[in-house]
Amino acid sequence: MVFNGANAYVMGAMASADKPDLPDLAGLPRAEDAPEASSGAPKKGVDVIRDELTRLPAKPGVYRMIGADGEVLYVGKAKSLKARVSNYAAGRGHGNHIARMISQTRAMEFIVTATETEALLLETNLIKRLRPRFNVLMRDDKSFPYIAIRRDHEIPALQKHRGAKSFKGEFFGPFASAGAVNRTLNTLQKAFLLRSCTDSTYSARTRPCMLYQIKRCAAPCTGEISAEDYSRLVVDSVDFLKGRSVELQDRLAAEMHAAAEALEFEQAARLRNRIRALAAVRAVQGVNVSTFSEADVFALHCEGGQSCIQVFFFRAGQNWGNRAYFPKHERDLEPAEILDAFLAQFYDDKEPPSLILASHEPPGADLLEEAFALKAGRKVEIRRPERGEKREVMDQAILNAREALGRRMAESASVARLLEGVGDAFGMAKAPERIEVYDNSHIQGSNAVGAMIVAGPEGFRKNQYRKFNMREITPGDDYAMMQAMIRRRFARLVKEAVDDTASAPETSTIQNGGVDFSKLEEEKAEWPDLLLIDGGEGQLEAAMTALRELGVDKEVCVVGVAKGVDRDAGRERFFMPGKQPFRLDEKSPVLYYLQRLRDEAHRFAIGAHRQKRAADIGKNPLDEIGGVGPSRKKALLARFGSARGVARAALAELEAVEGINTELARRIHDFFHNKP
Repeated sequence: MVFNGANAYVMGAMASADKPDLPDLAGLPRAEDAPEASSGAPKKGVDVIRDELTRLPAKPGVYRMIGADGEVLYVGKAKSLKARVSNYAAGRGHGNHIARMISQTRAMEFIVTATETEALLLETNLIKRLRPRFNVLMRDDKSFPYIAIRRDHEIPALQKHRGAKSFKGEFFGPFASAGAVNRTLNTLQKAFLLRSCTDSTYSARTRPCMLYQIKRCAAPCTGEISAEDYSRLVVDSVDFLKGRSVELQDRLAAEMHAAAEALEFEQAARLRNRIRALAAVRAVQGVNVSTFSEADVFALHCEGGQSCIQVFFFRAGQNWGNRAYFPKHERDLEPAEILDAFLAQFYDDKEPPSLILASHEPPGADLLEEAFALKAGRKVEIRRPERGEKREVMDQAILNAREALGRRMAESASVARLLEGVGDAFGMAKAPERIEVYDNSHIQGSNAVGAMIVAGPEGFRKNQYRKFNMREITPGDDYAMMQAMIRRRFARLVKEAVDDTASAPETSTIQNGGVDFSKLEEEKAEWPDLLLIDGGEGQLEAAMTALRELGVDKEVCVVGVAKGVDRDAGRERFFMPGKQPFRLDEKSPVLYYLQRLRDEAHRFAIGAHRQKRAADIGKNPLDEIGGVGPSRKKALLARFGSARGVARAALAELEAVEGINTELARRIHDFFHNKP
């Protein structure tokens, strides 16, 4: 992040051995360049803060509170660093989570910026990158899908788009989910018959595709519609997506009646179908508004130390869906503070609309408006609606937030009971908090892929799923695949744990081949409590062999899950080291939960295998030959028809191809005839 004109500098008091690397801040000086803090006995808590206070300027900036192991505990901004830090230095009048944060602080680092707005932008960037434990953290930060009308071709295309807006066109959104976009696109295709194919597919068509037959495309590729008429369809679609749907439907209705009066019944029927499709789009969008055209609605509900934020998107006066977020925060944080932090992170990589409606007044609303306006290049307003249609929309959003949080809390309680049951079934001292399930997939040894899924109290943690390519394993050796997968996974965990131990020797002892896992709280959070292996005794022993090699076979509970007789679900057998195989009650909820975990691992493994197989199918042997680029590859395929034809060609035939000299022709010939 670049701050033009900002006279920014960094100050820090950490010892160099404990100091984490700063993120890349576009040339800002690092903490190592700042004056060192005064030497003496190590300080902690309030003493550290008071010591830093003596050197702080009364300027805006960002501060970081650092823990004993160098981890960032908290990132904050301030209009005056000196005034803000002095509040911490008082040592009293703080909430429980602030008091805990102060007590764990061992150092502080600071960045001075030119304005408070720059401090807010930098704070948001650092929070999303460092994810400090005492900050409000936004979860599920995925990009939103848009509808795009591509203008980089003479015949525009209607497509779903996610990511950077890197091509010429018009973008409409965001939509809350891919499903919402797909439903809208499906109906828009019925209404406007715009093409959705890629440019290469469009240029290769010689006759209309199936979409033309089912009346989802006007088939401009083969001239079934003139360019002028197609352009009118594009204009109509843009009008609808910009909110001029009522006017558009009125105009289409007038055209339909005119066509009927002129006895052009086929044209009238087509217009009727378009009107119905447009009405269907508005119907499925639910609540539509008349007092504002563009806004994002944020409704927060807190209960039991947890919270849910429902975000509704309104564009062109239409409801384009909603999404629920469950931010991570301390239990005693005020709702307005949660929403304030969430808004800053939400729009860190998104363009804000002109109006933001919030269920609670953010404490930093003025600063947020200034930062969002700077980002969007226009005025952005944050309001808490009190009456009228906006209040009705907010009440509906709050109701959705309350119900979503209730469902999540009920689900969490149910999962907690299931995890307790899993712990009892496998004789564990306590319920597992992190379960890793391993499976592999291949077809007669080809395209072998191992897969790991992760589950816990919050459900499936899909951002931590992992795939393992098994190139070095003998094709079809399931036991070797399982052993290699477990070895690779835990070798990395052990290495990270040993590195953490080396960086904090005063808090760790050496056990189990180099590290005491009970002392590494941060590592323990990612260390699995239970491994589920899809397979019987053979796969279980393969996994245990890998764990013994690394000296961590006592650190985790390992269970093999074998399919029942005739591979029937409900008759699974479970294998554990040193125990006889056993089964669970066929009607046990715990057994059903374990089946879900195994099935999810199986689904993920098969999906990874299919992706790899599809990639291999799409490969051409010519791509592996040095010196054969796209143009030469095209010339070879044009002459011989396929890679197989190239392989059968004689050396003289290869030399006759344009662009292929004698040396390259021999290289191609040798490649297909296995000559060194």
